[in-house]
Amino acid sequence: MAALTGLERVSGAAPRRPGAWWRGLVFLLAAAYFLVPLGTAFWYTIYTPTAGVSLSAYGELLTADGFARSLSLSLGLAVATIVVVLLLALPAMLAVRLFAPRLRPVMEVLCTLPLVVPPITFVAGIGTALRGGTDLLAPTPFWATLIAVQDPAFPVVLVLAYVVLVLPFVYRSLDAGLRTMDVRTLVEAARNLGASWPYVLVRVIVPNLRSALASASFLTLALVLGEYTVASLLGYEPFAVWIVTVSGSKGQLSVAVSILSLLLIWLLLLAVSTVFSREKGK
Repeated sequence: MAALTGLERVSGAAPRRPGAWWRGLVFLLAAAYFLVPLGTAFWYTIYTPTAGVSLSAYGELLTADGFARSLSLSLGLAVATIVVVLLLALPAMLAVRLFAPRLRPVMEVLCTLPLVVPPITFVAGIGTALRGGTDLLAPTPFWATLIAVQDPAFPVVLVLAYVVLVLPFVYRSLDAGLRTMDVRTLVEAARNLGASWPYVLVRVIVPNLRSALASASFLTLALVLGEYTVASLLGYEPFAVWIVTVSGSKGQLSVAVSILSLLLIWLLLLAVSTVFSREKGK
């Protein structure tokens, strides 16, 4: 063994690691686990026993009734949810870390509580509140506001529901980012130099949380694009509900849409990770 090691050092060859082939095997199994179902789904969208191989399912996407409307609605809901949940979660987490660190366990429990609430129970509570609120607020000016948040063109009530659903994931992402930086020192240094609180948040904290913010944003995007239960039971038709509706009559089209949505999310994740890796390398 010593002679072999010396020979490898003389020849310049890197010594082989005993567990290297295990890592390769695990990588291949993981790749097969993800790619084989996708490949099978893709083959289903392009092949029929009567017509053979055809890409007509993908060409039908642009003209499919409701595709553009449902996709634009889901993307709009996703953007609004990302903005609202970050505006609520980030300042609250900073305030707790700086001024009330003993409340961190309480905040963690509150932010992760939606994980233990079944979606059926959650949407049943929302529906009951909307029906009761409509009757209760009918004589008041707030009745018009309650009706406006249920507008099918852009249901704000879905944004509020999605904020609650994504809160545990956003909290975990931001908490991991805040743990990697000395928040108190950065804030005190900026405040001593005369920076205002909005300046501290936007120009000091946010640049150091870009990776955490990107992670929280894409988790929110993935959840909103794939959420079905709340939107369906409340009577709205975003992208996920439209896919299920179309699947009853056009199976190939619904699977093609699902594959394209997965590829879109992966490309967005790849683009953001590439941008952040380049910024870190500078």
